[in-house]
Amino acid sequence: MKEHYFDKLLNIDTGSIRLEGPQQKPLRYYPYEPTPYHALEELFAHYELTPMDRVVDFGCGKGRLNFYIHYFFHASVVGIEMNQTLYAAALENAVKYGKKTKNRLEKIHFRCCLAEEYQIHYDDNRFYFFNPFSVHIFRSTVQNMMQSAEERAREIEIILYYPSEDYIYYLQNETPFQLKQEIILPHDYTRDQRERFLIYRLL
Repeated sequence: MKEHYFDKLLNIDTGSIRLEGPQQKPLRYYPYEPTPYHALEELFAHYELTPMDRVVDFGCGKGRLNFYIHYFFHASVVGIEMNQTLYAAALENAVKYGKKTKNRLEKIHFRCCLAEEYQIHYDDNRFYFFNPFSVHIFRSTVQNMMQSAEERAREIEIILYYPSEDYIYYLQNETPFQLKQEIILPHDYTRDQRERFLIYRLL
């Protein structure tokens, strides 16, 4: 129900699609699956964003998280997507979102590139992952964040949804990131203990 409600509110189409043929992602990248809207509601009931934040969503797909955050928090958003079909869908959604909401789109950006090749902007300070790829790519991406933080000191946080044990182990044992917050999805967590968000802050 929420999937239809929010897509209609934002005038976008972010449902899952089956990708085949040459557009399919390599094995180290995982299939597109958007974060459920009810999970986003739970996250942002307990986690604050401001218009000064710039959120990067790795494996953004059609841009669901990006439009949701821009609409409700007026923060800058960057979607990173390597699949050209999904990237094109995100751009199409941006046009439809702008027409429906009358919002200006200068704070919404999409890049078609590999996550590990994205050049971290000095304004990027929040990074979102819904298990879009293997821990090896995650490691490279996090190292890029840490290098950027060394070049321009700022508060950086990573948001993990449905976190993998590999991601958690790497952050907690091989980086300066420390767990700041855990947000459990109350109706889903009883059947699957990965139904949660973990927020890590770079110290």
